[in-house]
Amino acid sequence: MKRIVFISTAFLISLLVTRCNSKDEKADAGIATTATTAAATYGGFESQVKWGERLVFLAGCNDCHTPKKMGPHGPENDMSLMLSGHPTQMPPAAIDSKEAAKRGLIVTQTFTSWTGPWGTTYAANLTSDSTGIGTWKEEQFLKCLHEKKWMGLEGTRPLMPPMSMMPATEMSDDELKAIFAYLKTVPPIKNVIPVAALLPPPPPPPAK
Repeated sequence: MKRIVFISTAFLISLLVTRCNSKDEKADAGIATTATTAAATYGGFESQVKWGERLVFLAGCNDCHTPKKMGPHGPENDMSLMLSGHPTQMPPAAIDSKEAAKRGLIVTQTFTSWTGPWGTTYAANLTSDSTGIGTWKEEQFLKCLHEKKWMGLEGTRPLMPPMSMMPATEMSDDELKAIFAYLKTVPPIKNVIPVAALLPPPPPPPAK
């Protein structure tokens, strides 16, 4: 009798262990499938935010939108101000805008201020602060880049150089959505960007 009870108990334990292992294997398979699906959806990365972070790096967003400081090998990104745009307290570059326009010059100031034939434009604040893109909607961000409209709003001026010429304007919706998702995680930095000083368009050539 004891032998029968022992065998029955052993069988039940074995059955329970088998079922638990089966559940664990299915759970692991589910996790693996979810991770694989996410990687396929987000450019090989585990999340949309991680993909966006990589795209921001590859697109060189920090080149213009992060102010520079002098390092041991020359200017370098000041990551304490990452993606906060042109510092509002910095005075405009001491140049003659009209002369620059006449000669077709482009002048940069800490790589966040650009002057050329169109006037002077400033790198935008891309952080999650309200002075950056903290209140923006995803569709607004896509409209800004795809249609080259300032702030992604109807009736606003077009984006000015250099942003209007950047490869980000040619990215797919999914790529821009990933960038936007990442930018929403960037620490907020309060920094009001100066208003662009745009020169009037040149007069049309005289009629012949």
